[in-house]
Amino acid sequence: MNNILRYDVLILGSGAAGLSLALKLRSDIAVAVVSKGALLEGNTYYAQGGISAVLDPKDSVDSHIQDTLRVGGALCDPEVVRLVAEHGPQEIHWLLRQGVRFTRDTQGQDPSSYHLTREGGHSHRRVVHTADATGKEIAGTLDRRIRERDKVHLYEDHNAVDLITTRKLGLEDNRCIGAYVLDRRSGRVVTLVARCVVLATGGASKVYLYTSNPDVATGDGIAMAWRAGCRVANMEFMQFHPTCLYHSAAKSFLISEALRGEGARLLLPNGERFMPRFDERAELAPRDIVARAIDHEMKRLGSECLYLDISHRPGAFIEQHFPTIHVRCLELGVDITREPIPVVPAAHYTCGGILVDRQAHTDLPGLYAVGEVACTGLHGANRMASNSLLECLVYSELAARAIEAHMTRPAPEPEVPPWDESRVTEPDEEIVVAHNWDELRRFMWDYVGIVRTNKRLRRAKRRVDLLRQEIIEYYSNFRVGNDLLELRNLVEVADLIIRSAQSRCESRGLHYNLDFPDADPSQRTPTILIPAGYRPRCGV
Repeated sequence: MNNILRYDVLILGSGAAGLSLALKLRSDIAVAVVSKGALLEGNTYYAQGGISAVLDPKDSVDSHIQDTLRVGGALCDPEVVRLVAEHGPQEIHWLLRQGVRFTRDTQGQDPSSYHLTREGGHSHRRVVHTADATGKEIAGTLDRRIRERDKVHLYEDHNAVDLITTRKLGLEDNRCIGAYVLDRRSGRVVTLVARCVVLATGGASKVYLYTSNPDVATGDGIAMAWRAGCRVANMEFMQFHPTCLYHSAAKSFLISEALRGEGARLLLPNGERFMPRFDERAELAPRDIVARAIDHEMKRLGSECLYLDISHRPGAFIEQHFPTIHVRCLELGVDITREPIPVVPAAHYTCGGILVDRQAHTDLPGLYAVGEVACTGLHGANRMASNSLLECLVYSELAARAIEAHMTRPAPEPEVPPWDESRVTEPDEEIVVAHNWDELRRFMWDYVGIVRTNKRLRRAKRRVDLLRQEIIEYYSNFRVGNDLLELRNLVEVADLIIRSAQSRCESRGLHYNLDFPDADPSQRTPTILIPAGYRPRCGV
């Protein structure tokens, strides 16, 4: 039996963007929040660094704007950058009201001020944080607050199958009215219908073999929106974090950029520092430059990893500012107060995504997108460190106000059919899913990674086309499961990344092509992909 449940707002995703949006909506609005795993299992929880905001009197919003524009490779939307930077302080104060405890400045004269660190691309200290576990503090706080809301219903361990649109129901005016959602525990698909649907599903870094992201980051929202007729933008700009811990037992463990902000140095295996040869900002250069430098040196030397060393700082300072990293490395036999940390780059952040306006509307009426899943124009060709959590908070506020305005209109109640499994059977060969999953992530890492070429991109496109056909056939014939849903979305996102990369015949920001090593001034525009049957949005 298929359950059909109705809400005012359906939020797919439970990270900072989704939960803050749910909390910012009026308490009388009925909200459903869908989380693929446990509520805390997402990128927000694992974020170490912090949130960039102008809190120091010596800093300025204009400086924050200029830093963001410079890092973004001339592809940021200046008005969006200003909008987000100006809203920074009020969003930090909103988090404080929710109960988030940021690290205070114990060295300053004002006991009420917060410790601010500096990360790559920033010209000032403006990253507010909770030691090196900012995401854990924010996610835990929002989790507690959301469970206090009477009219918020949580669907943990549920994975969205696809969006429900009126066009799919054969109606004239197209809008998003809900989603089919797989209950991962029971294996049944439930139908959630809502007046407004919000995608807050995060990014797509699991499309690569090596990533700092948790397993849930499979590009679900981007793929679903694309299938529903929404444009996507800037998918070639996948950010690789320069420093993931290199250890067989340290799956996806990130070494925060804040270490470099506090003086950590990148070293070759022989102990030589190399970043000053690549950029005058050395270890504080933007992430794309640092990641490419590490990739270059690893390939030049045939080395499996390089090293990050902060052991020249006092041990007490390291333990106070980086307790999570210190303890985890100790567990794996590395004492960061005495020796360098083995590191490698890993896929980290999706700078592109679903194209949205300044109220988080997508091209599809009734559908909004916030957080990493969306392309707002803030990041351009490269995200500046710690701007992502800020974007989540600002756009959740903008989306909440837009959704509340929509709630004043009459609520349509279209007839929605239940999920139909009458023509599918149980999967007969799960090895097909496992093999295709592995093949996809490997060729994306090899051919569409930190450094690309036209030849590699053509090879990737041929392989992704074959995989898409196999996966579509499999999806059409067998009952859906979590692995199949994620693989279906990953192959869609991989195709979008490859097509975007092929269309940009230059090197800019995170997209570096050896066949076009220089930036082309004529290509200072976003890459926008348009799905078949796309129609410009009218109404919200």
